[in-house]
Amino acid sequence: MTTAVSSAEVAFDPAGPWRRARSVALRPEPFGALVYHFGNRKLSFLKSKTLVAVVEALADHPSATATLAACGVSEAQRPAYEKALADLARSQMIEPNPEGTP
Repeated sequence: MTTAVSSAEVAFDPAGPWRRARSVALRPEPFGALVYHFGNRKLSFLKSKTLVAVVEALADHPSATATLAACGVSEAQRPAYEKALADLARSQMIEPNPEGTP
């Protein structure tokens, strides 16, 4: 028996180009930001201003790894940020960027 995988399910690859999903809005808050997806109506909290900066900058860089470096995320912190980005990809808050960098 095989299990169907939703076409919306995308494995997060930090070496690939990513962007904030087009149907997602970020609202800055003192703790970081609220993230709302207008399509699936999911609400998430970004509890770090650095993570907010990373999500906002994803489309400006050729990969999530490059975005983390550009936002000053240290090597020691990268696994935690990559996990957070993978969680955001799983909840469709970020998506692969088919256009790459502008």
